[in-house]
Amino acid sequence: MDMSTTIVIQQHLIDPEICIRCNTCEAICPVGAITHDSRNYVVDAEKCNLCMHCVPPCPTGSIDNWRTMPRIKAYSPDEQLLWDELPAELSAEQLAENGVDAAAGEAVAAEAETAAEANSTVAHSETSFNSAQYGATLPPWSAAHAYTNLYGPKAAEKTITATVSGNVRVTEVGQTAGSDYDTHHIVLDFGSLPFPVLEGQSIGIIPPGLDAKGKAHHARQYSIASPRNGERPGYNNLSLTIKRVLEDHQGQPVRGVGSNYMCDLQVGDKVQVIGPFGASFLIPNHPRSNIVMICTGTGSAPMRGMTEWRRRLRASGKFEGGKLMLFFGARTQEELPYFGPLQNLPKDFIDINFAFSRTPGQPKRYVQDVMRERAADLAPLLNDANTCFYVCGLKSMEEGVVLALRDVATQAGLDWDTVGASLKKEGRLHLETY
Repeated sequence: MDMSTTIVIQQHLIDPEICIRCNTCEAICPVGAITHDSRNYVVDAEKCNLCMHCVPPCPTGSIDNWRTMPRIKAYSPDEQLLWDELPAELSAEQLAENGVDAAAGEAVAAEAETAAEANSTVAHSETSFNSAQYGATLPPWSAAHAYTNLYGPKAAEKTITATVSGNVRVTEVGQTAGSDYDTHHIVLDFGSLPFPVLEGQSIGIIPPGLDAKGKAHHARQYSIASPRNGERPGYNNLSLTIKRVLEDHQGQPVRGVGSNYMCDLQVGDKVQVIGPFGASFLIPNHPRSNIVMICTGTGSAPMRGMTEWRRRLRASGKFEGGKLMLFFGARTQEELPYFGPLQNLPKDFIDINFAFSRTPGQPKRYVQDVMRERAADLAPLLNDANTCFYVCGLKSMEEGVVLALRDVATQAGLDWDTVGASLKKEGRLHLETY
């Protein structure tokens, strides 16, 4: 083979053993290079421009895998969809057989790293408004240390067994609720086995049985809805907020594998868990730090954990100051998880703002609309280095929320480019959308 004509690439691949199918990478990819089927997430080498947008937000590190490959031998998306594990690196002998020497492989790796930095800059400059570029990948400076990946396919222990100690529905049942969704609050207990978590982290649940291809189900990711000292204080347990969709958009019955399994669990049932995941979507712990939470639906799970941890600190007299604001959106009041308990929180503890988009006879209101209405109160928080912002919910909400923050800053006479850059650099704006 003519070595002078051999094109070498650093092919970006996703490890199917570690990936928890959270869809973060596909949602954030600016060039549509990442796709998936019922089992695997894959990267198309023909589309990937090494912009690196997808790497920092990945909660497991499964996205950060590369292979030096002759372009003509690059793994196709169809090949990747069939993988149960990553293929081994090509040996020097295999590369040489395809016209690639060691020096060429090292050179292309260095070039790819440089190209990734350059392409990232270009992607940002050519996008009119790229909300993802403001999302922090580092935690606040005072966040507690997060333990991650203690259990999983490539950990010493593959899974940890938890026991269901509670399962209760947390949305109303009625004419306008319950026909096409079902949201549950589920408590898992780990007994004497170590599973330390923090507010803002997530776990993976492995449903039992086999998929349509006769293979074991992959883990499904769920955000933790309880504080670090447990759903029941002082116990080794945690809670999850899980919504299962009962009907599709055409009104046909549908049952998700993971959510359906979880919502049907009974007290005493055993569940296989991996994780925990996430080391950046964490709250500040220093005195007088403020938290602004913006969420929709089950995106409220981490916000519930954060709120409850602050509430317990305040009740014990161990926390000094700090404001909490919550912007919570749903189609209707009936669909909003934890509506009753939220109403009982002291008004001087948390400033709660609801946005309902499908209330009969009322105009549609989204969280970004309510944020603009509260601009006078949000502006001082945006300008305060002690304030952290957390956004969790559907990907479609992300741009609107960040645009609202930009508008609040601009109206207050603040320079958004400066504010936005600081929020990212200082670990103060966290975007967890899917």
